[in-house]
Amino acid sequence: MKNYENYKRGYYMPPVKSTSWVDKEYVDKAPMWCSVDLRDGNQALIVPMSLDEKIEFFKELVRIGFKEIEVGFPAASETEYSFCRTLIEDNLIPDDVTIQVLTQAREHIIKKTFEAVEGAKNVVVHLYNSTSYAQRTQVFKKSKEEILKIATDGANLLNDLAEKYNVNYQFEYSPESFTGTEIDYALEVCNAVIDIWKPTPDRKVIINLPATVEMSLPHVYASQIEYMSKNMHNRENIILSLHPHNDRGCGVADAELGLLAGADRIEGTLFGNGERTGNVDIITLAMNMFTHGVDPKLDFTDIPKITEVYERLTRMHVYERSPYTGKLVFAAFSGSHQDAIAKGMKCRENSDDNMWTVPYLPLNPEDIGRKYDGDVIRINSQSGKGGIGFILEQKYGFDLPTKMREDLGYTVKGVSDHKHKELSPKEVLDIFQEEYVNRSETIKLKECHFKQVDGIDAEISITVNGVDKIYHGHGNGRLDAISNAIMKHFDIKFSLVTYQEHALQMGSNSQACAYVAIQLDNSDVLTWGAGIKTDIIDASAYALISALNRTHQIKK
Repeated sequence: MKNYENYKRGYYMPPVKSTSWVDKEYVDKAPMWCSVDLRDGNQALIVPMSLDEKIEFFKELVRIGFKEIEVGFPAASETEYSFCRTLIEDNLIPDDVTIQVLTQAREHIIKKTFEAVEGAKNVVVHLYNSTSYAQRTQVFKKSKEEILKIATDGANLLNDLAEKYNVNYQFEYSPESFTGTEIDYALEVCNAVIDIWKPTPDRKVIINLPATVEMSLPHVYASQIEYMSKNMHNRENIILSLHPHNDRGCGVADAELGLLAGADRIEGTLFGNGERTGNVDIITLAMNMFTHGVDPKLDFTDIPKITEVYERLTRMHVYERSPYTGKLVFAAFSGSHQDAIAKGMKCRENSDDNMWTVPYLPLNPEDIGRKYDGDVIRINSQSGKGGIGFILEQKYGFDLPTKMREDLGYTVKGVSDHKHKELSPKEVLDIFQEEYVNRSETIKLKECHFKQVDGIDAEISITVNGVDKIYHGHGNGRLDAISNAIMKHFDIKFSLVTYQEHALQMGSNSQACAYVAIQLDNSDVLTWGAGIKTDIIDASAYALISALNRTHQIKK
């Protein structure tokens, strides 16, 4: 590919090796979460949210369980300022929720920010200025000393204004574009801010280290975080925060490895919305913890509702294959996958073990508000007998014999292939009923009567090609007697190979379903039929007649 030589690695490794995080296996506790949907996420929308939309989104974040929510950049616009004031003046902020506001390290912006949060009970004032080599040399054209002074001047001003306004403030500092900043210089700036703010156990300082632009492999970011964590002043009173973006598609990995490296807090958005490729996806992070048996301390038990609110308010679309949240992430079209899932679910029904281990499903879809029918097994030309049987059993109560599932599978896949479309559960049911159930096109069973005389005598009343007939047969059971009556009066020979029955529903209005397989003489093929009646004996008789009709061998 042309021009690859025009690029170089723009990140900076720590001066000493920082890889203790490698020895940790997984993130074993939830971090402090801060949603930036209403600031970082909102500023990346083609059409930013209105005041009413932002209020609804804020309430949804509170419902999910966020205790820190960045509500905006109040000095950026009148809409941002009004939203902040509305939350405060209309008492929309619960006592246990802290709002966060962002401000550049510029005097008039800082002052406007404090005006915006006056009267709030709990506030994080988030101060930032860019420290990266590229920004210093190309945008600001300032030296390291000058950039450092911007940060410390801002920190001092926050101290001064905190005394003026009666708000329970907590301070946060971000060296913007941290990943493009020389690590020792980033550490120098952060420590200078920490020394000014003098954090205590009762008023800790948040130091946020953003991957404003993701520039490296995740393990490099983790090494940077670990080095900063080990060398910060007053570390015991610092909340080390991460704000990963997703330019390289590794935002979640950055966050997870950063937590292993010593971070305490994550800033991100629900579905990863944000500038360019977005922020880190908090739902994915939280659910990754959940599937490792760790409580994420956020409530994602109704992903469909959260998705609906998000898509309606942001006018964004959640990609169908987005981890955990996409409409197709639990969907299995492959026949082998469907078969494994169906068998896994059957094992789960028969086991006392509550641990989730179903093949191809990393978590129980019901834990996040999804359903098995329509969400897990999806039917198209790639599907197999396991999935098709699973749909009929889970949604409609039909427990087909294994070989019949295979036979039906070929029929259903043929329909899907011919129509070039996915089939709904109702369409699968329709195919099953039309093809196998109570077939009567050549032989129509009207009624049958039995007597026990040294075995079973059967009298069957049938209509054959529109003509009513009464036939008799004898056998060692009811189906055997009916079969012998048919073979006695028609030019056909067959064996009854499989018979299976079950109730479809419970109660006085219950129906019974029977499945029959016959094999014609001189043939290796099984022909299946099904019968559904209120009486199980009638159902079995109808299943046999259905199978016979499907052979297309009845001539008289």
